[in-house]
Amino acid sequence: MATTLERIADIAKARPKERFTSLAHLINVDSLKACHWWTDGKKATGVDKVTKEEYEENLDANAANLVARMKRQA
Repeated sequence: MATTLERIADIAKARPKERFTSLAHLINVDSLKACHWWTDGKKATGVDKVTKEEYEENLDANAANLVARMKRQA
């Protein structure tokens, strides 16, 4: 995943007018979980009012649910 994201970043830097139509296919449960652990838990909650700690209580299921919703654009 990191290599793919690095390649996208390289393309974006080299060709600023390049437009990416969709990057959703690169997102999976493992990448979401990695981002979750990287995210600062001291930030404000989202519109759903769920804290980082609450989200990680069931992280595997929450990440899987989010990926499924993204893939069906829900």
